[in-house]
Amino acid sequence: MTPRRPRHVAIVPHTHWDREWYEPFQSFRLRLVRMLDTLIPLLESDPSYARFLLDGQMAVVDDYLEVRPENEERIRALAAARRLSMGPWYILMDEFLVSGETIVRNLQSGMLRGAAFGGAMEIGYLPDMFGHIAQMPQILRLAGFEHAVVWRGVPKVVDRSAFVWEAPDGSSVRAEYLPTGYGNGASIPDDAKALVHRIADHETEIGDFLVDGMLFMNGTDHQSPQPWLGRVVAEANDIQDDFVLEVTGLADYLAGAPSEGLRTWKGELRSGARADILMGVASNRVDVKQAAARAERALERRAEPLSALYVPAERWPQRLLELAWREMVRNAAHDSSCACSVDEVVDAVLVRYAEAYRIAEGLGDQALEALSRSLAEAGPTVVNTSARARSGLAEFVVSGEEMPEGGQALPEEPGAFGIPRGLGPLTLDAATVRTILGMMPNGSQVDAHTWIQDVRVEEDDSAIDITIAFGNEERFDVPIASIKQDLYTRLGARPDATVRIRIDQPPVRRVLVRVTDVPGFGHKALEPAALRHPVTVEDGGEGPVVMANGLLTVTVDRHDGTFAVDAVAGFGRLVDGGDHGDSYNYSPPAHDRIVDTPDSVTVSVGDRGPVRAVTTVVSRYTWPDHVDGFSRARTGEVPVDVTTEIDVRADERVVRVTTRFVNPASDHRLRVHLPLPESAGGSDAECAFAVVHRGLDTEGRPDEFGLPTFPSRRFVSAGGLTVAHEGLLEYELVDIEGEQSGRRAKTMALTLLRSTGMLSRLGMAYRPLPAGPLTPVEGLQLRGRTIEARYALCIGCDDPYAMVDDVFLPLEVVYAAGGGWRPASGSTLEIQGAEVSALQRQAGMLEVRVFNPTDRPTTVSVGTRSGWLVDLRGRTVEHVDGSFELRPFGIATLRCTT
Repeated sequence: MTPRRPRHVAIVPHTHWDREWYEPFQSFRLRLVRMLDTLIPLLESDPSYARFLLDGQMAVVDDYLEVRPENEERIRALAAARRLSMGPWYILMDEFLVSGETIVRNLQSGMLRGAAFGGAMEIGYLPDMFGHIAQMPQILRLAGFEHAVVWRGVPKVVDRSAFVWEAPDGSSVRAEYLPTGYGNGASIPDDAKALVHRIADHETEIGDFLVDGMLFMNGTDHQSPQPWLGRVVAEANDIQDDFVLEVTGLADYLAGAPSEGLRTWKGELRSGARADILMGVASNRVDVKQAAARAERALERRAEPLSALYVPAERWPQRLLELAWREMVRNAAHDSSCACSVDEVVDAVLVRYAEAYRIAEGLGDQALEALSRSLAEAGPTVVNTSARARSGLAEFVVSGEEMPEGGQALPEEPGAFGIPRGLGPLTLDAATVRTILGMMPNGSQVDAHTWIQDVRVEEDDSAIDITIAFGNEERFDVPIASIKQDLYTRLGARPDATVRIRIDQPPVRRVLVRVTDVPGFGHKALEPAALRHPVTVEDGGEGPVVMANGLLTVTVDRHDGTFAVDAVAGFGRLVDGGDHGDSYNYSPPAHDRIVDTPDSVTVSVGDRGPVRAVTTVVSRYTWPDHVDGFSRARTGEVPVDVTTEIDVRADERVVRVTTRFVNPASDHRLRVHLPLPESAGGSDAECAFAVVHRGLDTEGRPDEFGLPTFPSRRFVSAGGLTVAHEGLLEYELVDIEGEQSGRRAKTMALTLLRSTGMLSRLGMAYRPLPAGPLTPVEGLQLRGRTIEARYALCIGCDDPYAMVDDVFLPLEVVYAAGGGWRPASGSTLEIQGAEVSALQRQAGMLEVRVFNPTDRPTTVSVGTRSGWLVDLRGRTVEHVDGSFELRPFGIATLRCTT
C-alpha cells in the first residue's frame, strides 16, 4: 500500500475588518488600533509569526495611521520584508451595489496607496462580497493580476477548491475557492494535538474539494493575532507526518498552486448553493441606494467630464475630486453600501454620499460657467454631457409674451428672491435690509434663469433708495460684493433710515422646447426644433386620460390608477406585502396580507403638451401597520396616499414615472408590477461594464432560499420591456407559467421599498439562521420618511444605455454673454463605437475609459485625437491614432496626447 503523501497546509494569518457595521466606524477603529498595536511588535519580535494579511484593503492602514502616524515606518518596513500584506483594494466593496467606475477607482486607490509601502498584494482578494460581477476577472487582468480569492456566489457545478473564472470578454484568472469561508482556520488552539485534530477534521469536511494543498485562513471578523501560532505550528509538525504546516502569505501559497485541469466558469457568481448570497441587501434602505446613484452620476457623468472638457488642464480640480471619490470609495464597503448596519453607520453613509454629491455638483456648475464665458455668441446654449449626440427637452426664459414655435409655456415662478413680479417699492427698516443683504449671494446669478443686471443706490434726507435690475442675460461684471459693502456702510451710518427697494424685472416666461442633434460631449446654441410627434391629452372627465404622441399611447385608468402603454395594460399596479425579514433577506410573514387595490383614486392632468404631458394619479390605500412578533401576522391598519406622476414627451417612446408617498407602516415590501409585452424566460440587467442574462431561478439551499430577486445597476430588460431607474436596484420576474424549460414570466416586479426593523433575524422563513447580530435597527423601517421612486419604461427599446442618459442625464442650458472664442456649436471630444465609463484628466491628459457591452467587436473612434491605451495602473499597452479595435465585452482606457 502506497503511503499517503503529506498534505501541505498553508496557514495564512489575517483579520477580516469591517470598517463599520453593527458598531460605528470610530468604535471599530478603537479595536483596530488595539489590534495593530499588538500585531506590529509581534511581527517584529517573532520570526515564526511569518506573515499577516491586512484583509486586502488599504483603508485599514490609513485608519490606523491617522491615530498612530509614528508607526508608518514600522509598517513600511514590515511590508518591505513581505511580513505584512496589504491591498490591492482601498476598501472591500460590494460589487453589485456600486458602479463599475467606483470599483475601478477603489482598486486604483488601493494600488496607489499600497505603492507607498512597497506595493500592494497582487491578488484579487474578494473574501466576503455578496456575490461577484461577471467582469471582475477582466478588471483584475487589466490591473495585471492572475489570481482571485472568493467565497460567496460560487455555483454548485464548481466542485473543487480552484477554478478558472472567465469574464465575458474571455479574460480569466485562477480563482481560489474558500468552500467554508475566510475563517476556516480562525481561533487556532494553543495545543499542537488539538490543532492537528482540527486540521484532520477539516480535511474530512472539504477533502473532496481540495485540488492539492489546504488553505487554512487563520482569522475572521475583527480577530486579533494569536501570538502562539508559530510555536504551535512547529510543535504540530514535530508530532505527526500527515500534514506539513506552514505559516505563509496568500501570494506565496498561490504562486505554487496548481492551475492545470481546472473547471472553467464564465460570468457572474450569484449562487447560494453553499453560502448565503444575502440578496435582500439590494432593496433595504432605498434612500441609500438612491443617494449612491445620484452621487455616482454627478461625479462620473457631470463633474469629471465637464471639468475635463471645459476647465483648463492647469486648473483641473484634482484634490476636490479626490475628496469626493474618497467618500464614494469608503461608502463602497459592503456593510456600508448594502446598508446592513446600525443607524449611526447609515447616517454617516448618507452624509458621505451627500458630500461627494455636493462637490460634484459644484464642480460641474463651475465647469459650465467656464464654458459659458468661452462662448463667442450671446444667448442660451444647450450642453450635452453624454458621448452620444442627443435630442431632448430644454427649459429657458423668454421675454414678454414671446413663444417659440413648438414651445410650451411653463407655470410662472415668483420673481427674484421670491418677490412677485410687478410688485411696487418695498419700504423696509435698515435692520431688515441688513438681513436681506446677508442672504444675497456675492455673485450676480440669482437662479438658473436670472442674473442681477445692475444695482443703483440713491440717498437723500428722507430715505435710501435701492433699485435692483434683473434679467435673463448672463452677467459677471456687476460688482455685487462691493455694492453690498457700500450698503452696509450707508446703513451703519444711518441705522434709523427708511429704505425703499424697487425691483426692476421685465416680464418673462419659462418655456419648454425640444432641441435636436446636440453633439456628444458638446454644445449647441439653443434652437427650438419643430415637433414631429407632439404630445396631446384627451381628458373626458369620467373616462380614462389618454396621452399620445404618435409613437406611443398612454391610457390612465381612473378606477384603479394603473395605465396602459399602447395595448399593454396594467402598468403601475402597486403590490404591498409583509416582510418579516431583515437587512439581508426578504422573508414573508407566516400570515401575510397582500394589498394591491386602492380604496380610491383621483386622476388629474398637469402639463398638457405639446412638448410634455403629465398626468397625476393619487391612490389611497389601507396597509397593515406592522407584523406582530408573536403571531407573525400583519396587523393594524394605516391609510396612505400614493402619488404617481406619468410623463409623456414629444418625439419619445419613453414613459417616465415618479411615485411618491410617506411610508406609514413597518415590516412590509412595496413593489410595482409591470406587465411584459411578451412572456420571458429570463432578463438582461446592467451590471458593471456589462449586461448579464439571468434565468427565472437561482441556486439556494435550506439555509437560504434561492429567491430570484436580482440587482440591476440602472436598467433591466425582459419580454420587450426595458425599465430604467434611479437606485431601485431589485427586480424579479413573476407570474410564471409553464413547466421546467418552458417556464415563462408575464410580469416584472420592481421593488420600491423594503421596510424591516432588524439588522439580522433568527428563524426567518427564507433564511432560518442569522447573518449578523440580532440587533433592532429602527431606521431600516423608513417609517415616516418620504419615499420618491423614479423609473422609466420603454417597449421595444433599441439602446438601454441611451435611454438611461435621456431619462436621468438631461441636457443642460447655460446663458452666455458672448465675446469668447468658442463657436456656437461643437464637440470637445468625439467618441463613437463604445459606451463611456469615465472622462477625466490624468497627468494633464484627457483619459477616457470605454467598454463594449455587446458580443460583437467594435471600432472605437476618437476623431483626430491620438494617444495610448493604458492598463489600470497607467502602463502603456499600444499606440492609438484616431481609432482602435475593442473586443466583444472589452474594457479599454485611452490617454489622449493630442
